Amino acid sequence: MSSPATHRSQGALAALTLAAIGVVYGDIGTSPLYALKEVFAHDRVPLSPQNVLGILSLVFWTLTVVVSLKYVTLILRADNNGEGGLIAMLALASQAVKHRPRLRRALLLVGIFGTAVFFGDGVITPAVTVLGAVEGLEVLAPGLHRFIVPVALVVLLALFAAQRFGTAGIGRFFGPVTTLWLLTLAVLGIAQIVREPQVLWALLPHYALSFIAQQPAMAFTALGAIVLCVTGAEALYADLGHFGKRPIRLAWFGLVWPALVLNYFGQGAMLLRQPENIRNPFYEMAPPWALLPLIVLATAAAVIASQALITAAFSVTKQAIQLGYLPRLRITHTSTRVSGQIYVPFVNWVLCTCIVAAVLAFGSSSALASAYGIAVTIDMTITTVMTFFVIRFAWKLPLWMCLLGTGAFFFVDFTFFAANALKVLDGGWFPLMIGGVLFLLMTTWKRGRRLMLERLHEDAIELPVFLESLFSSPPLRVPGTAVFLAAEKGATPFALMHNLKHNKVLHAQNLFVSVQHHEVPWIGFGKRVELEALGHDCWQVVLNFGFKNDPDVPEALKLLEGRGIELDPMRTSYFLSRDQVIPTLRGGMALWREKIFAGMHRNAGAAGDFLHLPTNRIVELGSKVEI
Repeated sequence: MSSPATHRSQGALAALTLAAIGVVYGDIGTSPLYALKEVFAHDRVPLSPQNVLGILSLVFWTLTVVVSLKYVTLILRADNNGEGGLIAMLALASQAVKHRPRLRRALLLVGIFGTAVFFGDGVITPAVTVLGAVEGLEVLAPGLHRFIVPVALVVLLALFAAQRFGTAGIGRFFGPVTTLWLLTLAVLGIAQIVREPQVLWALLPHYALSFIAQQPAMAFTALGAIVLCVTGAEALYADLGHFGKRPIRLAWFGLVWPALVLNYFGQGAMLLRQPENIRNPFYEMAPPWALLPLIVLATAAAVIASQALITAAFSVTKQAIQLGYLPRLRITHTSTRVSGQIYVPFVNWVLCTCIVAAVLAFGSSSALASAYGIAVTIDMTITTVMTFFVIRFAWKLPLWMCLLGTGAFFFVDFTFFAANALKVLDGGWFPLMIGGVLFLLMTTWKRGRRLMLERLHEDAIELPVFLESLFSSPPLRVPGTAVFLAAEKGATPFALMHNLKHNKVLHAQNLFVSVQHHEVPWIGFGKRVELEALGHDCWQVVLNFGFKNDPDVPEALKLLEGRGIELDPMRTSYFLSRDQVIPTLRGGMALWREKIFAGMHRNAGAAGDFLHLPTNRIVELGSKVEI
């Protein structure tokens, strides 16, 4: 007889698995709307029984190798303190090769490029998914074709307008709705397979290999569309920290994979019998009475898939900010219980603008599918490369095993990338352009911040030396606590010198605080604070945060209580230096990049908001920095 504790653990696992179905598998779960249709579109692959079986076999083995073996079996093991995603993998790989600085710098650049390209993928995914769902209207009644783009835009605009309210209220419906969607996929597929059971022969790899051997050029071109069936696979790894490995694996093997395979094979079975239905094989599988409910359900599933990607974009943005690759942006927490539920207004509306532009410019899921795939395959390839360095240098596995394990996946990923490279002129340039612009901005910000800190360091005075000279002739002390924020530990904050110059006073208690962000997801309270006494009621404080921690300075400073420091929130003032960047020809970066950095720095969010400082206790003092 099982114990109550066992029942509770099983209930928690079931709840997490259901939630994972809704959040993790929304994107890959909606790919049957357009993936198989695109393989045969534009006469890319002539419709014949042999070709249908060959394509289905390639789809099945792509799902098996890329998702089941690579992501679910291998990549999920490479967790960074329980967290996943490209930035977590990047941090893990860079730490693994930290004793090789040139290799580490190269990996960081590759990883940041992959992160930038992710945002290009983030523009295409909602557009192609929602359009693919709404295009069912044309199957329902051909005269409704002209309403497809307007309806898709209304759905997308409503989705982005609702972001500021968070997903706490509707998030609980994601799992049940996506589960219903996947079960519907399976039922539609089974209904067709029982009428053409010979389609199941495509489960054998022989059909995929024969198709490649007999028509290599056609097979290579087809791979550019077949990869659409695994878009969203990166979400398996990215959402690791939210759900854990077991629920993600249970959801994939227990429901998602079987439902996808059944639906793809169902579409293939129908095409063997009715090749004229190639115009939209997904919706043509449904009986007429079920078409309208199916369109509604598909649209709901598309919205959930888009929501998951938008949420991921917010999370990745926050992580990139804390790793120093993006300027501070205003971040709003939309849930009092779940710290990961955030809203970034700037990212939300930039994404919305780009997605609306994509829908208007391309006009159909078929046209957008030409732009889709290149960003996905770049990220898949980069993840495989990062995995090699993790398992080789962090896990210390033998070189032959690392090459064998990741080499096979790299060959598959690169083949898909090469096939999608053929589509660059047909629309693949769009996500690459977005990724390229963002990569330029991210590297410019990182380089500019480094140059600015170097200039500040050149002019800085060591804090112990400054305090020693200061207290040789002490200034007037006033009651209360002053918290001086400084970018670098041990350097005298400009805000301190300006305060002494203009106000000619020093507080009774002074904390010189440096906030450090590290290449790990989480840093616990036990390692949050480092404290060093400087004498005269002055202390050097270092606050350590991971890239998924919220940098809440007042909350972190509470940990100092009982260590000789007493903080009264109403008698504590926070002093910040607001630097103005002046581009010069000093040789740091090209002048045009320095001007971009100066603009980014000028428009960055307030440091006080980012560090959760009380607005009525902040004193900002300006200074100029030439780079």
